[in-house]
Amino acid sequence: MKAHTKETQATITPAKSLEFLKQGNQRFQNNLKANRNLLEQVNDTSEGQFPFATILSCIDSRVSAELIFDQGLGDIFSIRIAGNFVNEDILGSMEFGCKLAGTKLVMVLGHTSCGAIKGACDHARMGNLTALINKIEPAVAAVKEPKDESQRNSKNLEFVDNVSAQNVLLTIENIRERSRILVDMEKNGEIKIVGGMYDISTGAVDFYE
Repeated sequence: MKAHTKETQATITPAKSLEFLKQGNQRFQNNLKANRNLLEQVNDTSEGQFPFATILSCIDSRVSAELIFDQGLGDIFSIRIAGNFVNEDILGSMEFGCKLAGTKLVMVLGHTSCGAIKGACDHARMGNLTALINKIEPAVAAVKEPKDESQRNSKNLEFVDNVSAQNVLLTIENIRERSRILVDMEKNGEIKIVGGMYDISTGAVDFYE
């Protein structure tokens, strides 16, 4: 499989970009990698890059977007931060990826058993991590069940995963509220903004369209 070129990128639609990720995740789950020569892709991309998607995911060592979507060099922009939330810098990176570099899809990818989400559920406070946790805590408040405070913590993995899913949805809302560039591109059909949850126990991504 060759690296994308300016010509091939131009033919990719937002819907096709999403399908590429779905197909890649199916290959990953079945342990079937696309036939690609990474060293050849190094050469192919040495003078330019033409990726089709921008993916925001967690720093978790088990959640590499390139691996779980079976993508090669030059295929995706990968933005990673604990808790996969957005700030001004990340929004700027997304705007660069879509408006200037031509990606057709923005994906926010959460995952099960997320450590940052667990920290938010427990309202952890430690150094610079405190400010990061504060940005995720609105997702904790948005999950209304269970009401019993003794069940609203990191020991309740169902609650943790529900908060993680809510965090993905709130992050997408923040993108649309805080980036006029991206929301206009979405309205014009130039890009899609979607979410998803990666299951660390199965390798499957549940896509939120």
